[in-house]
Amino acid sequence: MSTLIIALPPSGGDTTTRYEHVLTPDGATVGVHATGAASLLPLASRGTDEIVAVVPAELMSWHRVELPKGVGSGSSRLRPVLNSLLEDRLLDDPQDLHLACEPAFAAGSSIWVCAVDKAWLRQHLQVLETAGRPVARLVPEFAPQGGPLRLQVLGEAEHPIIVMTGDAVAGGVARFPLDAGTMGAILGHDNPSAPAELLAEPATAERAETLFQRRVEIRQRERRLMLATQTPWDLAQFDLANTSRTRSLKRTLGAAQTLLRAPEWRAARWGFGLLLAANLVGLNAWAWKEQASWQSRRQAIDATLTRTFPSVTVVVDAPLQMAREVTALRQATGTPSGRDLEAMLAAAGAALPPGKNLSALEFAAGEIRLKGLNLGPEELTALAEKLQPMGYTSRMDGDSLLIRSEGTP
Repeated sequence: MSTLIIALPPSGGDTTTRYEHVLTPDGATVGVHATGAASLLPLASRGTDEIVAVVPAELMSWHRVELPKGVGSGSSRLRPVLNSLLEDRLLDDPQDLHLACEPAFAAGSSIWVCAVDKAWLRQHLQVLETAGRPVARLVPEFAPQGGPLRLQVLGEAEHPIIVMTGDAVAGGVARFPLDAGTMGAILGHDNPSAPAELLAEPATAERAETLFQRRVEIRQRERRLMLATQTPWDLAQFDLANTSRTRSLKRTLGAAQTLLRAPEWRAARWGFGLLLAANLVGLNAWAWKEQASWQSRRQAIDATLTRTFPSVTVVVDAPLQMAREVTALRQATGTPSGRDLEAMLAAAGAALPPGKNLSALEFAAGEIRLKGLNLGPEELTALAEKLQPMGYTSRMDGDSLLIRSEGTP
């Protein structure tokens, strides 16, 4: 997945602001490293699947706070609690700052919280969104990390800046100018041990080697920006969390519009249209065939009715009319139906276990109640299985066996 990484400048943002950016196709190699206005940055239609903004270290302050029990990442009280805990530590009103907590923290734990100027951050996000480059994720340029001391020398050769991270850094991230006068503060007069890692950009590498009297590892700025995006940090929290989801939705809609309009997708659109048309034609043909089959079966039923009962000249509901004609014919000839007493007694006699005697019998149209039978569960199951093919159901109703014709309500 390709990623567009945008380094937010410390100054305010407008249409003339130039943004340093890195386009990486896989998160490991640099495809493009350039600077340009927001409207000239690479578009999603040119292969960008995610846009990540990097917040500069000089605009961030880091604070270690102890959360009370019951206040975690999903708590609605988290932001008010952070405002209360940081009120005496911040130079600005907490309401004017955007706060973000470290990832994956638990309630009642000690966590890192960063503070960024909210107006500055919103300004840049709005400029990028207006230019059609909505930011999906916000990451810090440097974040607190455990382990041994790590020093990174950045900036210009004449005015280098050093950034310190590690367990020994009380503020999580320390950043200040690098010169001979600050070496004692960096290494400590009583503890002159060298840092575990010493990195520098090409422009400051020589100066760093001179001051520290050791070789440094060269790290290009674009490489450092890519590594910043690979941390689990995401500063789009609290009031920016919904904005982040909205930006992701707009990015998805923008991709859909590109798919519908971009010339390079014309062949795919034609293919999809032909596939849809073929499916519609096939569906209509299948529906026509099914309708013709249904009409044929209905005509066959109607023909059976009129052939069997020539007196029926108009067919409205063939099954109902046929049932009525059969009933009338049976009544005229005196033939019993399955709802009559004779037929139901014959079915019961054939299905009941041998040796069972009745003490009483009650009959109503389509229903017979037999008393005095003592049937076990297995006998009742066997009885129901025998009666079902004959068109009857059976069940125990109190001390009586109730047998019904299936057409009886």
